Amino acid sequence: MLRARSKLFADETTVPVLDPGRGRTKTGQLWAYAADDRPWGGLDPPGIAYVYAPDRKAERLFSHLAGYKGVLQVDGYTAYPKIAERGEVELTFCWVHMRRNFYELATAGPPPIASEALKHVAAFYAIEKEIRGRSPEERRLVRQQKSRPLADAFEAWLRAKLALISQKIKLAAAIRYALSRWQGLTRFIDDGRHRARQQYGRTIDPRHQAQSQERAVCRIRRWCRTLGGRRVPGRGLQAQRRRSACLSHRRPDQDRQWSSEPRHHQLLPWAYRTQFLKAVA
Repeated sequence: MLRARSKLFADETTVPVLDPGRGRTKTGQLWAYAADDRPWGGLDPPGIAYVYAPDRKAERLFSHLAGYKGVLQVDGYTAYPKIAERGEVELTFCWVHMRRNFYELATAGPPPIASEALKHVAAFYAIEKEIRGRSPEERRLVRQQKSRPLADAFEAWLRAKLALISQKIKLAAAIRYALSRWQGLTRFIDDGRHRARQQYGRTIDPRHQAQSQERAVCRIRRWCRTLGGRRVPGRGLQAQRRRSACLSHRRPDQDRQWSSEPRHHQLLPWAYRTQFLKAVA
Protein backbone atom coordinates (compact mmCIF):
# COMPACT_ATOMS: atom_id res chain seq x y z
CA MET A 1 0.00 0.00 0.00
CA LEU A 2 2.77 2.45 0.86
CA ARG A 3 4.59 1.76 -2.40
CA ALA A 4 1.58 3.16 -4.26
CA ARG A 5 2.16 6.60 -2.70
CA SER A 6 3.97 9.40 -4.49
CA LYS A 7 6.06 10.40 -1.46
CA LEU A 8 7.78 8.25 1.18
CA PHE A 9 10.20 8.68 4.06
CA ALA A 10 12.87 6.06 4.63
CA ASP A 11 15.25 5.40 7.50
CA GLU A 12 16.99 2.47 9.15
CA THR A 13 18.31 1.47 12.57
CA THR A 14 20.08 -1.50 14.15
CA VAL A 15 18.35 -4.32 16.06
CA PRO A 16 19.86 -7.23 18.03
CA VAL A 17 18.80 -10.72 16.91
CA LEU A 18 19.70 -14.14 18.25
CA ASP A 19 22.70 -15.86 16.71
CA PRO A 20 21.86 -19.57 17.26
CA GLY A 21 24.73 -21.74 18.42
CA ARG A 22 26.99 -18.88 19.42
CA GLY A 23 25.31 -17.90 22.69
CA ARG A 24 24.97 -14.24 21.82
CA THR A 25 23.13 -11.78 19.61
CA LYS A 26 24.13 -10.28 16.30
CA THR A 27 23.18 -6.99 14.68
CA GLY A 28 20.41 -6.78 12.11
CA GLN A 29 18.77 -3.81 10.44
CA LEU A 30 15.26 -2.47 10.81
CA TRP A 31 14.13 -0.38 7.84
CA ALA A 32 11.25 2.07 8.26
CA TYR A 33 9.10 3.38 5.40
CA ALA A 34 6.43 5.98 6.08
CA ALA A 35 3.94 8.24 4.35
CA ASP A 36 2.19 11.30 5.75
CA ASP A 37 0.43 13.73 3.40
CA ARG A 38 -1.29 15.77 6.10
CA PRO A 39 1.14 18.74 6.02
CA TRP A 40 -0.10 19.66 2.52
CA GLY A 41 -3.74 18.64 2.98
CA GLY A 42 -3.46 15.19 1.40
CA LEU A 43 -6.41 12.86 1.94
CA ASP A 44 -4.56 9.54 2.06
CA PRO A 45 -4.19 8.11 5.58
CA PRO A 46 -0.73 8.19 7.18
CA GLY A 47 1.12 4.93 7.70
CA ILE A 48 4.46 3.38 8.53
CA ALA A 49 5.95 -0.07 7.88
CA TYR A 50 8.97 -1.71 9.54
CA VAL A 51 10.91 -4.31 7.57
CA TYR A 52 13.68 -6.44 9.05
CA ALA A 53 16.83 -7.28 7.07
CA PRO A 54 20.01 -9.05 8.20
CA ASP A 55 22.20 -6.26 6.81
CA ARG A 56 22.23 -2.74 5.41
CA LYS A 57 23.10 -3.51 1.81
CA ALA A 58 21.57 -1.49 -1.02
CA GLU A 59 19.95 -4.68 -2.32
CA ARG A 60 17.60 -4.63 0.67
CA LEU A 61 16.40 -1.18 -0.29
CA PHE A 62 15.85 -2.25 -3.90
CA SER A 63 13.81 -5.23 -2.72
CA HIS A 64 11.68 -3.24 -0.28
CA LEU A 65 10.91 -0.50 -2.82
CA ALA A 66 10.57 -2.67 -5.92
CA GLY A 67 8.19 -0.95 -8.31
CA TYR A 68 8.09 2.29 -6.35
CA LYS A 69 8.00 5.52 -8.38
CA GLY A 70 8.05 8.85 -6.60
CA VAL A 71 9.87 10.98 -4.07
CA LEU A 72 11.93 9.40 -1.29
CA GLN A 73 13.08 11.55 1.63
CA VAL A 74 16.18 10.15 3.31
CA ASP A 75 19.35 10.85 5.26
CA GLY A 76 22.86 10.73 3.85
CA TYR A 77 23.33 6.95 3.72
CA THR A 78 25.10 6.02 0.49
CA ALA A 79 22.61 3.30 -0.51
CA TYR A 80 19.84 5.80 -1.24
CA PRO A 81 21.49 7.54 -4.23
CA LYS A 82 21.89 4.12 -5.85
CA ILE A 83 18.13 3.60 -6.05
CA ALA A 84 17.76 7.09 -7.55
CA GLU A 85 20.14 6.13 -10.39
CA ARG A 86 17.33 4.06 -11.91
CA GLY A 87 15.49 7.26 -12.76
CA GLU A 88 12.18 6.34 -11.12
CA VAL A 89 12.95 7.69 -7.64
CA GLU A 90 13.72 11.30 -6.80
CA LEU A 91 15.64 11.93 -3.57
CA THR A 92 15.10 14.73 -1.12
CA PHE A 93 17.37 14.97 1.89
CA CYS A 94 16.26 15.57 5.44
CA TRP A 95 17.19 18.81 7.21
CA VAL A 96 17.06 17.12 10.60
CA HIS A 97 20.08 14.96 9.76
CA MET A 98 21.97 17.93 8.36
CA ARG A 99 21.09 20.09 11.37
CA ARG A 100 22.17 17.36 13.80
CA ASN A 101 25.80 17.68 12.70
CA PHE A 102 25.84 21.36 13.68
CA TYR A 103 23.80 20.77 16.83
CA GLU A 104 26.27 18.23 18.21
CA LEU A 105 29.13 20.67 17.65
CA ALA A 106 27.25 23.59 19.19
CA THR A 107 26.31 21.67 22.35
CA ALA A 108 29.82 20.27 22.85
CA GLY A 109 31.43 23.71 23.06
CA PRO A 110 31.12 27.32 21.99
CA PRO A 111 31.80 27.18 18.21
CA PRO A 112 30.04 30.31 16.87
CA ILE A 113 29.81 29.00 13.30
CA ALA A 114 27.82 25.91 14.33
CA SER A 115 25.50 28.00 16.49
CA GLU A 116 24.94 30.46 13.68
CA ALA A 117 24.16 27.58 11.31
CA LEU A 118 21.41 26.47 13.69
CA LYS A 119 19.88 29.94 13.49
CA HIS A 120 19.79 29.67 9.70
CA VAL A 121 18.01 26.31 9.95
CA ALA A 122 15.56 27.68 12.52
CA ALA A 123 14.44 30.31 10.00
CA PHE A 124 13.41 27.56 7.57
CA TYR A 125 11.59 25.66 10.31
CA ALA A 126 9.60 28.77 11.21
CA ILE A 127 8.35 29.08 7.63
CA GLU A 128 7.44 25.38 7.52
CA LYS A 129 5.43 25.73 10.72
CA GLU A 130 3.57 28.66 9.20
CA ILE A 131 2.49 26.78 6.05
CA ARG A 132 1.72 23.40 7.58
CA GLY A 133 -1.67 22.16 6.39
CA ARG A 134 -1.93 24.52 3.40
CA SER A 135 -2.37 23.36 -0.17
CA PRO A 136 0.71 22.34 -2.19
CA GLU A 137 0.49 25.44 -4.37
CA GLU A 138 0.26 27.79 -1.39
CA ARG A 139 3.22 26.10 0.22
CA ARG A 140 5.25 26.36 -2.98
CA LEU A 141 4.52 30.08 -3.40
CA VAL A 142 5.45 30.91 0.20
CA ARG A 143 8.65 28.92 -0.09
CA GLN A 144 9.59 30.67 -3.32
CA GLN A 145 9.07 34.03 -1.68
CA LYS A 146 10.60 33.34 1.73
CA SER A 147 12.63 30.12 1.74
CA ARG A 148 14.44 30.56 -1.59
CA PRO A 149 16.27 33.78 -0.54
CA LEU A 150 17.17 32.14 2.78
CA ALA A 151 18.52 29.07 0.98
CA ASP A 152 20.68 31.13 -1.37
CA ALA A 153 22.05 33.16 1.53
CA PHE A 154 22.67 30.04 3.65
CA GLU A 155 24.54 28.28 0.85
CA ALA A 156 26.78 31.30 0.25
CA TRP A 157 27.40 31.59 3.99
CA LEU A 158 28.37 27.89 4.26
CA ARG A 159 30.82 28.17 1.38
CA ALA A 160 32.39 31.29 2.85
CA LYS A 161 32.83 29.70 6.29
CA LEU A 162 34.24 26.49 4.78
CA ALA A 163 36.98 28.50 3.10
CA LEU A 164 38.00 30.03 6.45
CA ILE A 165 38.42 26.90 8.57
CA SER A 166 40.65 23.83 8.59
CA GLN A 167 39.31 21.10 6.32
CA LYS A 168 40.22 18.41 8.85
CA ILE A 169 37.89 19.43 11.67
CA LYS A 170 34.36 18.16 12.29
CA LEU A 171 32.83 21.51 11.46
CA ALA A 172 34.22 21.31 7.94
CA ALA A 173 32.76 17.81 7.58
CA ALA A 174 29.35 19.10 8.70
CA ILE A 175 29.46 21.89 6.11
CA ARG A 176 30.57 19.53 3.35
CA TYR A 177 27.73 17.17 4.26
CA ALA A 178 25.25 19.97 3.67
CA LEU A 179 26.82 21.38 0.50
CA SER A 180 27.26 17.98 -1.15
CA ARG A 181 23.52 17.35 -0.75
CA TRP A 182 22.32 20.88 -1.35
CA GLN A 183 20.18 20.12 -4.38
CA GLY A 184 18.28 17.42 -2.49
CA LEU A 185 18.05 19.56 0.65
CA THR A 186 16.46 22.47 -1.21
CA ARG A 187 14.20 20.46 -3.53
CA PHE A 188 11.28 21.00 -1.17
CA ILE A 189 11.22 24.70 -2.12
CA ASP A 190 9.95 23.94 -5.62
CA ASP A 191 7.23 21.43 -4.66
CA GLY A 192 4.61 22.01 -1.99
CA ARG A 193 4.19 18.27 -1.43
CA HIS A 194 7.76 17.94 -0.18
CA ARG A 195 8.86 18.51 3.38
CA ALA A 196 12.05 19.96 4.73
CA ARG A 197 12.46 17.29 7.37
CA GLN A 198 11.36 13.76 8.18
CA GLN A 199 8.66 13.54 10.82
CA TYR A 200 7.18 10.15 10.16
CA GLY A 201 6.66 9.67 13.89
CA ARG A 202 3.63 11.92 13.43
CA THR A 203 1.98 9.35 11.20
CA ILE A 204 0.68 7.74 14.37
CA ASP A 205 -0.10 10.71 16.60
CA PRO A 206 1.32 14.24 16.28
CA ARG A 207 1.28 14.65 20.07
CA HIS A 208 3.36 11.53 20.71
CA GLN A 209 5.87 11.56 17.88
CA ALA A 210 8.95 10.31 19.71
CA GLN A 211 7.17 8.11 22.24
CA SER A 212 4.98 6.19 19.78
CA GLN A 213 7.83 5.31 17.42
CA GLU A 214 10.22 4.52 20.26
CA ARG A 215 7.73 2.06 21.74
CA ALA A 216 7.16 0.43 18.34
CA VAL A 217 10.89 0.00 17.71
CA CYS A 218 11.47 -1.32 21.24
CA ARG A 219 8.74 -3.93 20.79
CA ILE A 220 10.24 -5.08 17.49
CA ARG A 221 13.73 -5.21 19.03
CA ARG A 222 12.41 -7.60 21.69
CA TRP A 223 10.70 -9.78 19.09
CA CYS A 224 13.87 -9.93 17.01
CA ARG A 225 15.83 -11.21 20.01
CA THR A 226 13.32 -14.01 20.58
CA LEU A 227 12.69 -15.04 16.98
CA GLY A 228 16.34 -15.56 16.21
CA GLY A 229 18.63 -15.80 13.22
CA ARG A 230 17.67 -15.57 9.58
CA ARG A 231 14.18 -16.81 10.29
CA VAL A 232 13.27 -13.34 11.55
CA PRO A 233 12.13 -11.97 8.15
CA GLY A 234 9.64 -14.81 7.79
CA ARG A 235 6.18 -15.46 9.05
CA GLY A 236 7.02 -14.97 12.70
CA LEU A 237 7.95 -11.31 12.39
CA GLN A 238 5.11 -10.69 9.94
CA ALA A 239 2.64 -12.05 12.47
CA GLN A 240 4.17 -9.94 15.21
CA ARG A 241 3.96 -6.81 13.05
CA ARG A 242 0.27 -7.44 12.33
CA ARG A 243 -0.39 -8.17 15.98
CA SER A 244 1.37 -4.96 16.99
CA ALA A 245 -0.76 -2.89 14.62
CA CYS A 246 -3.94 -4.43 16.00
CA LEU A 247 -3.01 -4.05 19.67
CA SER A 248 -1.72 -0.51 19.28
CA HIS A 249 -4.66 0.73 17.23
CA ARG A 250 -7.38 -1.82 17.93
CA ARG A 251 -11.02 -0.88 17.85
CA PRO A 252 -12.82 -0.63 21.21
CA ASP A 253 -14.89 -3.70 20.39
CA GLN A 254 -11.77 -5.86 19.80
CA ASP A 255 -10.19 -7.91 22.55
CA ARG A 256 -6.49 -8.72 22.81
CA GLN A 257 -6.72 -12.10 21.13
CA TRP A 258 -5.10 -12.20 17.70
CA SER A 259 -7.23 -13.68 14.95
CA SER A 260 -5.58 -15.70 12.20
CA GLU A 261 -8.10 -14.40 9.67
CA PRO A 262 -6.56 -12.07 7.04
CA ARG A 263 -8.59 -9.04 8.05
CA HIS A 264 -6.03 -6.85 9.79
CA HIS A 265 -6.80 -4.00 7.36
CA GLN A 266 -10.16 -3.65 9.15
CA LEU A 267 -8.36 -2.86 12.42
CA LEU A 268 -6.26 0.00 11.12
CA PRO A 269 -7.04 3.48 12.53
CA TRP A 270 -8.58 4.98 9.39
CA ALA A 271 -10.88 1.97 8.89
CA TYR A 272 -12.32 2.40 12.37
CA ARG A 273 -12.55 6.18 11.95
CA THR A 274 -14.67 5.77 8.81
CA GLN A 275 -17.04 3.35 10.54
CA PHE A 276 -17.23 5.60 13.60
CA LEU A 277 -18.14 8.67 11.53
CA LYS A 278 -20.86 6.71 9.71
CA ALA A 279 -22.29 5.58 13.03
CA VAL A 280 -22.34 9.13 14.39
CA ALA A 281 -24.02 10.43 11.24
